[in-house]
Parts: sequence; C-alpha cells; structure tokens
Amino acid sequence: MIAVIDDDASVRFALQSLLRSFGYEVLLFPSAVAFLDAPERRAPHCIISDVQMPQMSGPELQDRLAAEGDGIPMIFITAFHEKAVEARVIERGAVAVLSKPFDGDEIASHVVRALERPRP
Repeated sequence: MIAVIDDDASVRFALQSLLRSFGYEVLLFPSAVAFLDAPERRAPHCIISDVQMPQMSGPELQDRLAAEGDGIPMIFITAFHEKAVEARVIERGAVAVLSKPFDGDEIASHVVRALERPRP
C-alpha cells in the first residue's frame, strides 16, 4: 500500500492511476495533516509526498514521523526543486526527490526501491 500526499488533486489522482496500473493499492491524502489524522496512517509501506504544502510540508512530515519512530520510506515530488531540500530529506532517509513532471517508470522504480527497504 502506498500513500500519496499532495495538495494538488490532479497530481494525487494521476499518481493513483499510475500506481494502480502497476498493481499497487493507493491511499490519497490532500495534506500531511490529513495523513497524520487518518485511521489508516500505519497501513502504507511507502509515502509519496509533495515537498511544499500548506500547514505541514513534506520534510516536516518526514521529521514528525521520524520523531515518532516511524521510518516509513518516503519519495518526495516537487515543482520547485531545491538542492538544499533534496540533500536534507535524502540525508534523513528519503528514497528520492523527483521534479514534476516526472516519468512514470522513474517513480515506479523508486517505489520498488522504497518497498524493498525494511520499515523499522
């Protein structure tokens, strides 16, 4: 199961369609806060999150999950690629940071890598 967290509905639905075409179950969330409040929060084996979102950014979500001891693998997507943000999230365990628009096969390969990681 993969959680997709993005404040842009069109991105969420496009990723859902793509990931389902590869055979994955997908949960969609419009924000990091919505994900944290969801009863199925512990179900995903991987998170694909936008970097910049209102209320709580993707990197802030990564920090929050790490502080709670949840090392779920994360893939970040962004329309505004910043090397400093990429370095920070990768250092903290992110699988990848992809710039929008991204290639479907590219994200699929990163999902496979994320799902191969053991979740602490």
